[in-house]
Amino acid sequence: MTPKVQRAAPPFMQIADDFRVRIKDGVLPQDSRLPSIADIAREWGVATATAAKAIKQLQDEGYVRSSSQGTFVDLGRKLTSGPDRLQMLRATGSGFRPGERVDIISAELVPAPAHVAEGLNIEEGAEVVQRRRVYRDDDGVVAVSTSWLAGSLAEAAPELLEVGPLPKMTFGLIEERTGRRAVRRRDVVAMCPVPDDIADVLGAEAGSPALTMTNQYWDQHGEPTEYAQDFLGAGRELSAEYALD
Repeated sequence: MTPKVQRAAPPFMQIADDFRVRIKDGVLPQDSRLPSIADIAREWGVATATAAKAIKQLQDEGYVRSSSQGTFVDLGRKLTSGPDRLQMLRATGSGFRPGERVDIISAELVPAPAHVAEGLNIEEGAEVVQRRRVYRDDDGVVAVSTSWLAGSLAEAAPELLEVGPLPKMTFGLIEERTGRRAVRRRDVVAMCPVPDDIADVLGAEAGSPALTMTNQYWDQHGEPTEYAQDFLGAGRELSAEYALD
């Protein structure tokens, strides 16, 4: 079906949104080539300047790279927070940047702390799966990441309690076993004190402030699936770029 420009958003943003969805859903995988600006302009019935602006938007957001050879899907520049890893997993089959690796340091059932219980909409103290991992690259620790999921999910996916990487990460495993697909998230960036139990691996003093990102995920039924918190390593940052016109 030939796409048509709608009036709800600027044409360049509609084009960028269309490609962004296809990249996130894996229809356009890592390193796949996008149509030329001339082809995009012709397909959408817009000026080449509008098509070029759409590609620039995708570049600014970290979804593509452009060179004299063309424009290609490239999620390597995107930050690898939980949401970024989900996008990379769906688009490339892997949630890791080149040169990045992960060590799973614990996987167990624990009583839900108050903030986790609130995030998962369960009773405080209820049994939850807690998985803790350390992401590293050539520059050291990227983040110490902890995920919590309802304890009942361990029945459908007992691998959640194994201390080892999950081939499809928690997102993919839960979707495969239960059909519950993460479709919505909420991100909170804050400075939080480093907990005692991760201070050593993070290379920080317990109680010292660190940059964190907390993510909540909901499935297609509006039910929470996962609550996660990343403590970023020293020198790491969170950033985003947006077009203002």
